[in-house]
Amino acid sequence: MELSTSILLTIALAPLVGCLLAGFFGQVIGRAGAHSVTILGLVIACGLSFYVLYQLTVGGAPVYNHNLYTWFEIGRYTANVGFLIDRLTAMMMVVVTFVSLLVHIYTIGYMAEDPGYQRFFSYISLFTFSMLMLVMSNNFMQLFFGWEAVGLVSYLLIGFWYKRPTAIFANLKAFLVNRVGDFGFLLGIAAVLYFLGTLDYATAFASSDSLIGKTLQITQNTHWDAATVICILLFIGAMGKSAQVPLHVWLPDSMEGPTPISALIHAATMVTAGIFMVARMSPIFELSETALSFVMIIGATGALFTGLIGIVQNDIKRVVAYSTLSQLGYMTVALGVSAYSGAVFHLMTHAFFKALLFLGAGSVIIAMHHEQDMRYMGGLRKYMPVTWITMWIGSLALCGVPFFSGFYSKDAIIEAVGESHRWGANYAYFCVMAGAFVTALYTFRQMYLTFHGKERFTVVHDHGHGHDEHHHDSHKDDHGHHDAGIMHETPKESPWVVTLPLVLLAIPSLLVGFFAIEPMLYQGWFGSAIQVHEANNVLGELAREFHGSVAMALHGFTQLPFWLVAAAFAIQTYIYLFNPAVAGRIKNALKPIYNVLNHKYWFDAVYYIVFARGGIALGRALWKGGDAAVIDGALINGSAGLVERIASGARRLQSGYLYHYAFAMILGLILLLGGYWLVGQ
Repeated sequence: MELSTSILLTIALAPLVGCLLAGFFGQVIGRAGAHSVTILGLVIACGLSFYVLYQLTVGGAPVYNHNLYTWFEIGRYTANVGFLIDRLTAMMMVVVTFVSLLVHIYTIGYMAEDPGYQRFFSYISLFTFSMLMLVMSNNFMQLFFGWEAVGLVSYLLIGFWYKRPTAIFANLKAFLVNRVGDFGFLLGIAAVLYFLGTLDYATAFASSDSLIGKTLQITQNTHWDAATVICILLFIGAMGKSAQVPLHVWLPDSMEGPTPISALIHAATMVTAGIFMVARMSPIFELSETALSFVMIIGATGALFTGLIGIVQNDIKRVVAYSTLSQLGYMTVALGVSAYSGAVFHLMTHAFFKALLFLGAGSVIIAMHHEQDMRYMGGLRKYMPVTWITMWIGSLALCGVPFFSGFYSKDAIIEAVGESHRWGANYAYFCVMAGAFVTALYTFRQMYLTFHGKERFTVVHDHGHGHDEHHHDSHKDDHGHHDAGIMHETPKESPWVVTLPLVLLAIPSLLVGFFAIEPMLYQGWFGSAIQVHEANNVLGELAREFHGSVAMALHGFTQLPFWLVAAAFAIQTYIYLFNPAVAGRIKNALKPIYNVLNHKYWFDAVYYIVFARGGIALGRALWKGGDAAVIDGALINGSAGLVERIASGARRLQSGYLYHYAFAMILGLILLLGGYWLVGQ
């Protein structure tokens, strides 16, 4: 039975309808109306997405690939609006709508006191619509539309609190950095159109072998392989959207947006768009070893080096943000070793446990009255048991502890890199292995600082006549004041609209890897959606050693990644539970390394000096040199001055005295006679 077009249209458009109602009629329908219509849209989209996945996997429905509307037709080039629904798309639709639905529910509690409540719901529904258009598209034009739309909505969401200068700076930074990637992406799509003559996925992939042997002439003697050029340009788009080094700088700053946004944009959806796109383009990427090595090295660098920055962060959300950068690096490495299924599988498991960690961090921030510095927390587990347990589940999944979903996807990637013989694979293997240790270091540090050890905040109870204080080992700030960490009531567990999404995300964080690994990685579950050449099939090699989820997890206890995680657990347990003073001593001993990490390798500083200040300096030079000196000075004022000088000279000749004119006539006559005489000679 074929999938129904009306069902697919309903999935895509239901969030858009909710967005329009909440956005344009928010004042009329009120807060309850705004969250009701948007959540209803998501419930419909999510329910139908599960139905579509069921039909494709169990119901035997064929792949759906139809154009619904012709955008334009110019000669032999056409652009359509259409849907390509295969298992890869269906899985992405389920992840996007499910996480988005839980974020919508969570937002009711998190944004309860915010004046922009209706606007917020409108934005997050628009974001979901944009993301669905991106993953459901069957052509490059529509992909680009969805790609730009999620970029626009992320700009609106990161700068949601537009009265904060930091939020405005962060959303502008995200927008500009993404423009750099999108420029490459647009050139890549143009290259596909130039070499393959089509924007349609199916047609382009079917004729992708025609790229073999084709080159692009750069200079007289320089020719680049066409497939390599296309793949690297498309991947530059992914580097912007999926925050790969060196275009990663926007993602940590985007924590300025409200926490539900961090979960939606930076866990499950927007940042994984680039990973999804490369997996979708696997028939083209398989043609270029050079491009795949480039992808792998960029990913490996991000997996290790951005994770290291997470160790020195004190803001609870920024730790999770750097963890996202690191995990996106893992997905990118998997793409680079042709383990596209492994990348998408990690994308799915990561979506659940990372959304859980972000929403858990938000729950802590609510309880701490919007205090985000972990140095002023501690001992919260007795006040917030649900948040504590669910965040531990998310943390263990993130660290890749056997039997948790993150273990199956992360270890599969590490083993796939170990099997690869591609150029750069040894470097990548070192990075993903060391990354496992680094991940565990910052994750356990975060959990201990937040939930365990002594309480490092002060509760101040007001009784009308002064107040009494219960000190909980409160930190003092640099001036010796108790400004940070002061609270007027004891922290308490968040309301059910906040904790219910945490529980619902904790379940797949525990179980989804266990059940999904075999079909997704080793049984060709994605079918023709992902194509890998036989020589590159590292997952095929791993399949020979796979004897089921339980055996893999038990074997995982004997492997190096688990022992690295255990070592990190032991180190952080000793430091943060038994001897907290050691942390300060380590920091002082490793001061140079701490400075490098604290300054985030000076990427921001370099970009600011070169591009921001450089752009201002260039603009000022063009203004002073071009605008003021050449245009205003020479052309406009200069021409006016020249006319004035000629006029003032001519004015002196026209004196009005008769003897001046008589003298001029006599002088002219003498000159004429002299001229005639010379000619006669």
